[in-house]
Amino acid sequence: MQDLKSLPVGRRVDALVKALDGAKRTNEALARCADGDAMVEVLLDASRKLGLGLSRGDLLSTPPIRDWIWWKNKEAVFTVGDSKPRYQQDGQQGRPVPGKPGESSTPEGEAPRKKFLGLF
Repeated sequence: MQDLKSLPVGRRVDALVKALDGAKRTNEALARCADGDAMVEVLLDASRKLGLGLSRGDLLSTPPIRDWIWWKNKEAVFTVGDSKPRYQQDGQQGRPVPGKPGESSTPEGEAPRKKFLGLF
């Protein structure tokens, strides 16, 4: 059997995610976490018990766990400009700009941009 710590980080994170599927106590502990830091502690403990050797940095930078932590912290995965979540910024396309009656955020004659919600 191969030493799990010798696997690439992505494969070790995948192994952790698969181990969490059906792990009732660990999933309950994750659900009770107040923020992403508490989740990282639970996940580090699970990684240690499984012999995966994942670090805090591995968990904070590798999907899907990275995304779970961002979600728990209520942080946007992708932001532009003034740190508003991208979905909030996109919501104003084609609408009048506040404080400028009659002006829109698209050049004259152009139709408002349509949103594309899909996986890449």
